[in-house]
Amino acid sequence: MPEITVGLGRRSYPILIRKGQLGKIGADLAGRNFAKRYIIVADDRVADLFGAQLRGSLAAAGLDSDLISFPRGESHKHLGTIAELAGSLARLGVDRKDALIALGGGVTGDITGFLAASYMRGIPFIQVPTTLLAQVDSSVGGKTGVDIPEGKNLVGAFYQPKCVYIDSLVLKTLPGKELLNGLAEIIKYGVVRDGDFFGELEKNREAVLALNLPVLERIIARCCAIKAEVVAADERESDLRRILNYGHTIGHAVEAASGYNLDHGLAVAIGMVAANELAVGKGLLAGESAARIRELLVGYGLPVGIPPEYDRGRIKEYLKTDKKSVGGQPFFVLPVEIGRVIVTDQVEEELLDRVIGVV
Repeated sequence: MPEITVGLGRRSYPILIRKGQLGKIGADLAGRNFAKRYIIVADDRVADLFGAQLRGSLAAAGLDSDLISFPRGESHKHLGTIAELAGSLARLGVDRKDALIALGGGVTGDITGFLAASYMRGIPFIQVPTTLLAQVDSSVGGKTGVDIPEGKNLVGAFYQPKCVYIDSLVLKTLPGKELLNGLAEIIKYGVVRDGDFFGELEKNREAVLALNLPVLERIIARCCAIKAEVVAADERESDLRRILNYGHTIGHAVEAASGYNLDHGLAVAIGMVAANELAVGKGLLAGESAARIRELLVGYGLPVGIPPEYDRGRIKEYLKTDKKSVGGQPFFVLPVEIGRVIVTDQVEEELLDRVIGVV
């Protein structure tokens, strides 16, 4: 079983990757002694799909558990949901010797992590990601938070999990759109950190789209290893970790302009192409490399252009409130070659307007 460590000193934790381990998590948790009771947090769909299996695994290991759920979707990732879930924890008598388990995708991980960081000023939590996007990205690194009308993830905390359990078998239950969400983040890792990995994604496209689990497990492990390395070097995103926001600056703005009807991974794919166009426009990236990235995104079935019906003025306004902006000036992660990027706020307004289509 692949095991990757996120090295953060006394707060280091393992990422465990194994097919079919959802039903065996209880036995592993029993040996780690993180808590006396576990509260599983899941959206209503995932609770129906996997809640009973996970609770059964915990019970078989002699661990007590409860399950609380919330309506699925990014539109429910807000402070009201945190308040409702916190109330449920209080009514269950949850204390600091208990722990939460985030069972689900990125929305669930963000909500549960922020809830764990906030409830009683901090209780342990475990990540059990059930989407490809969450498995390769959002479940690792300790970013938690919720959206407010002014922008995505503007309220949150850095709060690391105790452990991450990744079961590749659950990917067989994913709708096709959810697979696409994760693929955008996977391609991101190749562009920002590993050109050879990018080449493997080009060669293995058919196997990935066919959900070949051994191939997917290798890809998941590589993405987690890259993120673990980056997070260990820069946990709170003051320097190196910012490279992982490639595609996210414009992507988040496009996602917000859609009213969060466009899925995160699809917005990131659009943002990656926009970032490439900025990089080419600034003379940082060869046009051939930009075309290669675009071709891979298209080959995996991902969108590469901002939908024409989205208000470009709103997109530009959202850029100013992005949590990575300073004084209203957004920062962009721009590739200089496949496998290496830079972070800069030096993007001419005329170039930005041309790329996002402001008239």
